[in-house]
Amino acid sequence: MDFFDVLTLLGGIAFFLFGMNLMSLGLEKIASRKLESSLRRLTSNLIKSIILGAGLTVALQSSTAVTVMLVGFANSGLMSFRQAIGIIFGSNIGTTLTSWLLSLVGISEEAGFLLLFKPENIAMITALIGISLSVLSKKQRRKHFGTVLLGFSILMYSMSVMKTAVSGLQEIPQFVNIMTMFTNPVMGVIVGAVFTVVIQSSAASVAILQSLSVSGGITFGMALPIMMGFEIGTCATALVSSVGANKNAKRVAVIHLLFNVLGAVICLIVFYLIDSIFKLGLAQSDVQPFYIAIVQTSSNIITSIFLLPFVKQLEKLVNLIVPDSKHSEKYTLVDERLLLTPSFAVAECNNVTRKMASTAHEIILLSMSLFKNFSESQAELVSEKESELDKYEDKLGTYLVKLSSKELSDKDSKQVFKMLHSIGDFERLGDHAVNLSNAAKEMYERQIDFSDMAKKELEVLTAAIREILDITMQSFMNDDIELAAKVEPLEQVIDRMITEIKANHIIRLQNGFCTIQMGFVLSDILTNYERISDHCSNIAVTLIEVKENNSFDTHEYLNRLKEEPNSQYIELYKQYKAKYKLPGRNYLEGGKAD
Repeated sequence: MDFFDVLTLLGGIAFFLFGMNLMSLGLEKIASRKLESSLRRLTSNLIKSIILGAGLTVALQSSTAVTVMLVGFANSGLMSFRQAIGIIFGSNIGTTLTSWLLSLVGISEEAGFLLLFKPENIAMITALIGISLSVLSKKQRRKHFGTVLLGFSILMYSMSVMKTAVSGLQEIPQFVNIMTMFTNPVMGVIVGAVFTVVIQSSAASVAILQSLSVSGGITFGMALPIMMGFEIGTCATALVSSVGANKNAKRVAVIHLLFNVLGAVICLIVFYLIDSIFKLGLAQSDVQPFYIAIVQTSSNIITSIFLLPFVKQLEKLVNLIVPDSKHSEKYTLVDERLLLTPSFAVAECNNVTRKMASTAHEIILLSMSLFKNFSESQAELVSEKESELDKYEDKLGTYLVKLSSKELSDKDSKQVFKMLHSIGDFERLGDHAVNLSNAAKEMYERQIDFSDMAKKELEVLTAAIREILDITMQSFMNDDIELAAKVEPLEQVIDRMITEIKANHIIRLQNGFCTIQMGFVLSDILTNYERISDHCSNIAVTLIEVKENNSFDTHEYLNRLKEEPNSQYIELYKQYKAKYKLPGRNYLEGGKAD
């Protein structure tokens, strides 16, 4: 094996890692959004969690990525430690799919029709289909599938490259001497773990082992401990990732390591006991790529079956290793680790944005209710919730900017844009809620009130504000552009109502039925109501633009709508104008000044 063989081997490893990454990227865009929505539904049941973990790992093509993602979920408070246990069990099973695909490298030249399934032949076929889909297809889903096939093609080609590079190793005495060191199980586990830590991929480690097995000289006694080491080494990334995270995140990383260490101990004991009791001679038998796939899958299944009845005991053990903190821990809003799987990060950002929208909606309704029944504790709650919205906008905005730099599908890119352009409006809604709360507090403390006519006008306007808020929030939560289209006509009616109320106030002022001081309070309320409806309009228009034509220009949309209103807009405007008609002017009406 000369310098060029070593170079070819390293190139094969590089191709393998790139192919895995490309394949994972495409699969993630196709499947992970659905898997994310299933995450919370299925994690309540341990068996379902194991199945979900296996499916999730198949979709992401990396048990390490799944574990790091679980660390992120736990650190964000989105998943409990107990929910993560089953997924970790399943992820170790799901990661074995790659070794089954790569076992095709062992197909011999005399296999006839089966030669079609040799890695180099599959690589050519899948590359042709993948490039055709990526270049010729106009549908994003097909393009993503083409990316998956391209990644798979590169992955399979890398196996052929590595096989060629190591084909002469069995003839080198030094290599044979090195391999005999691995007959010591402990040494094999250590070497396997260190190797996987270095290249950061247990799948790549298994691929190299399968390539070596084709060359001969690799026995079951050598391969099994090394494979157990691969499983342990793959835990390193999650362990490092959990540094600085909360206790639940650390526990997720520890249970992953504990599962693989116990699995290695169990499988090695079972293997050597059976081999020695029944005199099978397995330890000295040569291993082939297909047998490696069988061993990897069966060892993980055996470990899961053996440890399944002891899940509660494992949980207690991990809780002892990572004890509860004496101080209350804060959860991260959206964890940085989720950026490794952008589709999941987009989905979690969407969940956080929805919480932000609900909070903004809640405190505006609360602040408006304070005009009728003021409460100091409720006013303080409005202020506290507004501070939360400020933190939401700051942290979520920064996170979304980072996320927008990742490679996203068109659908995810639209979601990120929608959130980036909406969170500022949600934060501003919180500011207006505080302003209304302060106005209510001023009226309560100074024991002042509006005239009956002003009250009637404000009741009608408040009802319109409630409806535009309800429509906006419901359309945002459900991504409903038909509902969002109802916002702008109502916003125009609200603007007209506010103008009319201001004119009515001036007439009452001229007739001596109000004071300038109360006029300031009324003006403050009307200004905040107008700004609330404006922000609702911004949110709704952003939703429509993102969904329909990707121009992302809300001002252009509004100008076009006002210059050339469509029939639906005109009809809705007429309906809202009739529904929220202000009471007739009765400026000589007695009563309190406003």
